[in-house]
Amino acid sequence: MIKAIISGAAGRMGRSLIGAVQTSDEFSLVGALESENSELLGLDAGELAGVGKAGVLLSTTDESLVEQADVMIDFSSPLASVFNAETCAELGTALVIGTTGMDVEQEKTLKKGSNRIPIFVSPNMSLGMSMLYRLVENAVSTLGKNFDVEIFEAHHSGKKDAPSGTALRLGEVIANARGVDLREKAVFDRSGDIKTRVPDSIGFSSVRGGDIAGDHTVILAGDGERLELTHRAHDRSNFVHGALLAASFVCANPPGLYGMSDLLGE
Repeated sequence: MIKAIISGAAGRMGRSLIGAVQTSDEFSLVGALESENSELLGLDAGELAGVGKAGVLLSTTDESLVEQADVMIDFSSPLASVFNAETCAELGTALVIGTTGMDVEQEKTLKKGSNRIPIFVSPNMSLGMSMLYRLVENAVSTLGKNFDVEIFEAHHSGKKDAPSGTALRLGEVIANARGVDLREKAVFDRSGDIKTRVPDSIGFSSVRGGDIAGDHTVILAGDGERLELTHRAHDRSNFVHGALLAASFVCANPPGLYGMSDLLGE
């Protein structure tokens, strides 16, 4: 059995992961982590996830707990994920990170940690989303610059970062396919007098509301026609499935920085 710790255990993904681990024949739950400010510390993780007693209480990061685990699955916050990466690297525990909203310096910390342990990072653990990346790359390369590109994403009302990490990753795929720098071509706001559309720009728009698990659409708009490539997450089960596959993957691989393309053998 793979001994797993869930970080961000009280969140939407954390609870779903706890439920999946508790019913898995491959994983056992040995820890459930939350921030020191959480009012849920001390509660049984299984009861919190709605799957009955797990015998594991929500706690803050404990090095002795991390050391006994094979892998930590982290869906917390950028600061917490970076701290967990440093802790796991020091103690030799593999790490899966689904946290979004990290900045360049935080990503550098993950890269440094991957020299000591296997770290799997993906803003979207869905296998279908990985296929969308490939379809978008092919469509953008084939249709060329006569088609304008826009990215639309929608998530639940509790999501804190916008655009989503997945939308930004789609932007990177599009920018790479066109041979441009996303930082120079991204447009995140079109309020006021926006004049005409800047050639090669890549627009982003976000919706936050209700319990939307995650919708992403890439629109390629040409003269007289429009192509839309969409992935919709009906619930979090697809993300959970991908995260557990990633956890198995890192436990079987040497130190390094991995992503969905590695998992799928692309």
